[in-house]
Parts: sequence; structure tokens; C-alpha cells
Amino acid sequence: MSWGHTYVSITGGAGEGEIPLTGFSGRHWPGIFMQAGATGLDMPAYEVNYDTSPNLDGSTFRSARAAAREIMIPVFLYGIDRYTVRQLKRKLIRTLNPDNGPCTLRVQESGQPPRYLTCYYKGGLEGNEGENNAGFRWASYGIQLTAPDPYYYGDDFHVARWAFGGGQPLLGDPGPLFPLKLSAGVVSDSALPVLNPGDARAWPVWEIKGPVRSFTLSHGDRSFGITGPGPGSGEVVPGGRTLRIDTRPGVKTVRDDLGRNLWPALDPNPDLWALPSGSSRIGVQLVPGSGSAALTMTIKPRYESY
Repeated sequence: MSWGHTYVSITGGAGEGEIPLTGFSGRHWPGIFMQAGATGLDMPAYEVNYDTSPNLDGSTFRSARAAAREIMIPVFLYGIDRYTVRQLKRKLIRTLNPDNGPCTLRVQESGQPPRYLTCYYKGGLEGNEGENNAGFRWASYGIQLTAPDPYYYGDDFHVARWAFGGGQPLLGDPGPLFPLKLSAGVVSDSALPVLNPGDARAWPVWEIKGPVRSFTLSHGDRSFGITGPGPGSGEVVPGGRTLRIDTRPGVKTVRDDLGRNLWPALDPNPDLWALPSGSSRIGVQLVPGSGSAALTMTIKPRYESY
């Protein structure tokens, strides 16, 4: 495959900057070039679990999960002399060294937004001085990477914003469809349209700007919120304060802009749900205080391929 219309680069944590692997032109000589034969860049592998019965043929599907992504990228290093090819080797090794943190693989098709994959180096740079693998001014490697999170990500995508109590017209004009601005007095809707443009479910990050007395956010039969009275004024999010609810796995925090942990204030059995791929409808029940309140939902879409 020729990578002439696809930009691929890798960036590590050692301060070496972004290393382009495609888009070669003469003024970039010497350089590191991606070759044909890369694997693992499309759909991730899945682990599928089944139940079996000693008295029945076959098995019954139980669950599936995307496994860590294994990637192999063949690269060719070409220098103008022995010194430059050694410098290229050192730069690539420092970039990929997992002791310096993960590296970010960026893939961007012509005319399309970039996709990012967070990876760790696994092997392939050990070196082979055979006549078919290295020379005085060149070397070739098959870099092996592992992406514990197998999904590509795009840039932050601001899905929707709802304003309450500000006296703004419904879907005010002029302005784009998003952010949505609901008119004053609209505090409850069980079917607000939202969009996840990715290929897989994504976990929203919510920001609630006070004053808000209570709120519940739901999707289907899953929901979370704070409906009990807050301290002092009775507002769970006082005026001028912002509550941030991060539903992402491995994060799961409920804190305001002062750093206070409000997780214990959540209603019993909270389910910080994910937003499925495509169009959805969510439920928002929010009781604003005596001022303009706002609700913002932000997701990072996840993609199965670049």
C-alpha cells in the first residue's frame, strides 16, 4: 500500500516532537518512512465469552469485549551518512521508550479529521544487522506497539448545551444547531436528541452551571442525579459554581470547581451511563434556582478504525 494520501506520525513523551512517517519530500531527507505491510490499524480484536452445557450442542453467547490492540508498523530509516542514520535510530528509540510514557499514533486521511491512538512500545527495535535489514546509511524495523485502549479518538466534540432560565428562545436564530438553548421554564424533557458520531459508545463529561436545586440525567432505564437538598441555600450547585461529572471508566468523579467531592450526594445506585454510537435521546430533569443555569455534555468519540 502507498501512504501518499494518508498522514501518519508518532509522538512520544521524551520531548522529541512529532515524527512524520509519511508525506516524504526531498527537503526532509534524511528521514523515517513507513513502509507497506502495517497491521492492526483497523477493527480491534474481540474477546468473546460463551457458556456451554454438557447436554446441548454448541454454546451460548455471553459477552464480548474489545481486546488490547496489537500493531506492527514497518519503517525504513535512511540517512545521508552513518552519523545521521544513528541519530535517527536514537530519536526513534527515545520516542518509543515506554519509560518515557505512552506514544501517540496519529493517522489522518486526506480531507478528513485526524484520529489518535495511544500506544506503548512492545518490540521490534532490537536491531538486525543482516544484509537485508540494515546497511551503512539505512536500517529497517518492524515496530510492535500495544494500545491498551483499542479505540481511536478524535478531538473533543461538544455535543450539546442547554440553558435554563435565561429567557433565550428555543433553538434561537441566528446560530448553529449546537449548542442547543432551551427557553426559560423548560426544566424537564425525557427525549432530548443527542449525537455520538463515533463507532462505539462514549462516556460523557457533564458540566452543570448553577444555580441548580436538583437534577437527574437518564438514558433508557439508567440514570444518576442529585435530587436531595443541598447545604445552606438548598442548591446542589450554587450560583456561580460549576459541577463537573466525569463518567469515563477509570475516572468517575463528581466534583465542583472548588474541588469538593459530591459523589456521596448522588442518589442511591447511580448509573453513570455511556452514550451509544449514533443518534440517541436522553432524559434531563433539572430544577434551576433563581438565575440562569446551564448543562453541557461533552464526549470524545471513539472509532474502531482510522
